[in-house]
Amino acid sequence: MIRPSRAESSATLAGMSETGVNHRESQNAEKPDKRQRTVRNSCLKCATYYTLIVMRVLLIEDNAEFAILLAEGLAKRSISSEHASSLRAADERLAGNSYDAIILDLGLPDGDGVDWLNGLRDDRPPVLILSARGALTERILGLDSGADDYLVKPAEIDEIAARLRALLRRPGSRDPVVLNAGALSFETISREVKFEDKSIALGRKETDFLELLMRRAGKVVPRESIEAVLYGLEEAVTPNALEALASRVRRRLAEAGADNVLHTVRGVGYFIKEQSS
Repeated sequence: MIRPSRAESSATLAGMSETGVNHRESQNAEKPDKRQRTVRNSCLKCATYYTLIVMRVLLIEDNAEFAILLAEGLAKRSISSEHASSLRAADERLAGNSYDAIILDLGLPDGDGVDWLNGLRDDRPPVLILSARGALTERILGLDSGADDYLVKPAEIDEIAARLRALLRRPGSRDPVVLNAGALSFETISREVKFEDKSIALGRKETDFLELLMRRAGKVVPRESIEAVLYGLEEAVTPNALEALASRVRRRLAEAGADNVLHTVRGVGYFIKEQSS
């Protein structure tokens, strides 16, 4: 189970105000390349160590120290991130990459995040504003400018991760993402599971479990990683909870004709078998 580290406490992680960020702008400007590489290496290191990645986000934040801490915390919760320290850098990353969501600070060195948000295309990823601007009028302005959610610093990493997952599940005008493993399909927006076009009814936890495996189809997902994502810090988990969950999903799949899809590697984890349709 994941436990928040000292670096993830709200006072350390997200307590840096816009003033704190601006105070460091001159320092950041002196060695932008070195600090940018530090953030990028931290993001890559986290994404490599925590192998179960369920989301990929663009983190637009000019404070390198804050970005490193946030990237590390999100990676522990199976969310990989790429960092952009300015709006120009964000535009460059969006032009050549796809993301499940965007985390947007508002006070950037080359402009205001709200103005930038107004200029984004309609088919952009969902945007979570993460800013120290906490006044009601500022939150309303951010949401009316196109943000899908707004969170005020300081914020707990667990809540940031939960809001990102909620954005991924939220129906909207953006193109749905469909995960496929042979004839088994999972529509990430509607959360609908089908086998050979036949719908399969699953509970919320069962659906989350299947999605985790389908995002890594053909690869064994460690049980520790699955438990860390599926069960909250305060949720009591019995020793056989994951086995019982896997058994229910396997039974539902078999009832739909997918009786050789979900596999167990004893003592290690689970995987969805890739197969031809």
